[in-house]
Amino acid sequence: MTETSGQGRYDLEGQTFEFARRVRAFVKRLPRTLCNIEDVKQVVRSSGSIGANYIEANEALSKKDFRMRIRISRKESKETRYWL
Repeated sequence: MTETSGQGRYDLEGQTFEFARRVRAFVKRLPRTLCNIEDVKQVVRSSGSIGANYIEANEALSKKDFRMRIRISRKESKETRYWL
């Protein structure tokens, strides 16, 4: 991992964004079958939701809210792995 402009080693916001971008690039290369169309929709939604929930966690008003949103982000990552 490389540091980017003082963001530190674990820039999870950037990494989750990059992951969602790469998932989208990957699914564009898949054949358009009836089965793939629905699966692609799901994997695109869940991969984008990982980063969105991580951003929401960073803006949380309480530790309880932070933990909940991090858990949702983790749940979305597991769902993405399932669909991939």
